[in-house]
Amino acid sequence: MNRAGHTLLLSVLRQRRGTLARILVWSVVETAPVGASGLLISTAIDHFLSHDVLPAAEALTALLAAALVGAAATRRLFPLMAAVIEPVRDTFVIALVEGVLADAVKSDRPPDLASVARLTEQVQTVREVLHALLRIIRQIVFASAAALVGLSLLAPLTAVISGGLVLAALALFAWLLPGLAARHKAVLLAEEEVAQRAGTAFSGVRDAIACAGEHRVIAGIDQAVDEQRRRARALARATAARTLVVFVGGQLPVIVLLASAPSLLHRGYLSVGELAGAVTYLTVGLEPALRKLLEVMATWGLEMAVSITRLGEGFAEPAGTPTASPAPDTYDLEVDGLTFAYGPHAIPIVQDLHCSVPEGSHLAVVGPSGIGKSTLAGLLTGLLTAQRGRVLLGGDDISGVDQRELRRFVALIPQEAYVFAGTLRENLTYLAPRATETEIAEALTVVGLRPVTDRLGGVDTRVGAGGAELSQGERQLVALARVYLSPARLVILDEATSGLDQEAEAKAEAAFARRPGTLIVIAHRISSARRADRVLLLDGCTARFGTHDQLAAASALYADLVGNWDHEHGCPLTYSGNRGEKDAGR
Repeated sequence: MNRAGHTLLLSVLRQRRGTLARILVWSVVETAPVGASGLLISTAIDHFLSHDVLPAAEALTALLAAALVGAAATRRLFPLMAAVIEPVRDTFVIALVEGVLADAVKSDRPPDLASVARLTEQVQTVREVLHALLRIIRQIVFASAAALVGLSLLAPLTAVISGGLVLAALALFAWLLPGLAARHKAVLLAEEEVAQRAGTAFSGVRDAIACAGEHRVIAGIDQAVDEQRRRARALARATAARTLVVFVGGQLPVIVLLASAPSLLHRGYLSVGELAGAVTYLTVGLEPALRKLLEVMATWGLEMAVSITRLGEGFAEPAGTPTASPAPDTYDLEVDGLTFAYGPHAIPIVQDLHCSVPEGSHLAVVGPSGIGKSTLAGLLTGLLTAQRGRVLLGGDDISGVDQRELRRFVALIPQEAYVFAGTLRENLTYLAPRATETEIAEALTVVGLRPVTDRLGGVDTRVGAGGAELSQGERQLVALARVYLSPARLVILDEATSGLDQEAEAKAEAAFARRPGTLIVIAHRISSARRADRVLLLDGCTARFGTHDQLAAASALYADLVGNWDHEHGCPLTYSGNRGEKDAGR
């Protein structure tokens, strides 16, 4: 069984031992009305029957006072419970998101769409059930204990019989638990399967319609929903068995007491008041508490246990392994016989590619749309795994480099730049949390983001999720400045400047060209190739290397790309002398 979720939960709870101790103390105070109810009712009835009104009234007044004390304790408990529950929810969300992202980075499988079900339903289940444990079950356990203690003081023989039956009921429930847990997990897995199939169908709806496969997709989702319904019904049938448990532990003691009441009263073992007090403990304290306890444990309790286990299966594994290599000392990039295809029977996108990119150089990758430029970017950064060949960084195969180190020093900026909710400063320093004000100011200036931050009111201005206040080009500038500040020494711009005009694009690329490290640009415009030291031209399964002038003279495809660009856009801007300026900027 995966224990990561349980370990994380216990870790968070251990950090809040003081709060849990205060919850324990106030819980004892809260159960004062239950513990005193039978004794005080018994005293009041016996005094009323003896025509001693004043002591009877005092007993009832004491019962009212106990209820007020219990209410005050309940009021104190809610803030304490919130101080435990919310951090647990936040910790599980963070751990699950880290796990999903880590799996997406190191795996070539499609995204885990079922993680949405775990992030929403299952994390919320953990939160709600923990709340139930701290509020309801805590209350039930203490109330049951108080009822048994009060009953033992009032009628010891009845307490022994009732306690034995309660233990028998709990033993029966424990015997039923493994089967209930298995059915709960089956329901959770069925829900995830529905989420996975529905998510896949929604993301590929156009392909399904184009291939006339919508009926097959709908049938697949229907099958998953039917299976979920079948498993839910099986769980409901198994859960109904708790009725027997409640009868044994909660109702049978009352039946036994009432059946033996004439004999107990006749022989003087109980007075009328003590009998009424004992019935009060059993019917008002013990039976409802046991019923609620079993109801919560058979539903929420099992959901929490199963959800925590399932969530733990999605947590990120400890970073690095004993066989992982540390970050390389140099960042020369070498591609050796690289071949990649999207499927075993598909035509390779990249085939037997060999190239070398020395550290500190500036390479542009060009080719017709859909030729595989972005695929190559994924291969060079280790986000995709080739069927054959290797990508070496500083002489080490990137597949064996520690993933945390690799992600620190290799950065890929895609065309769709992401801006998360927070301040611009938080967005910019996400990869460089110790960046100084001087370094931030330099990044804003050299990348071209300064006018944007000035317009918005500075780097401490808040932006919404996705950067709704920003244009596509402005979001790209934020992503460029973020990576410029980072420690990355191999930067790949995958059409990361497509939302900028030619002048802004030239400025951003020049900034990265002067920056220490290697720059690879998946070219959106031919002008990017003109600024590069060397150009890699992809043409189907072949690839050519050379400078802009060499390829324009030797490759008809490259000359075609240049000619089409110049014809449509006029002579594009160039950045002359980039090598010299790069060397001078070091």
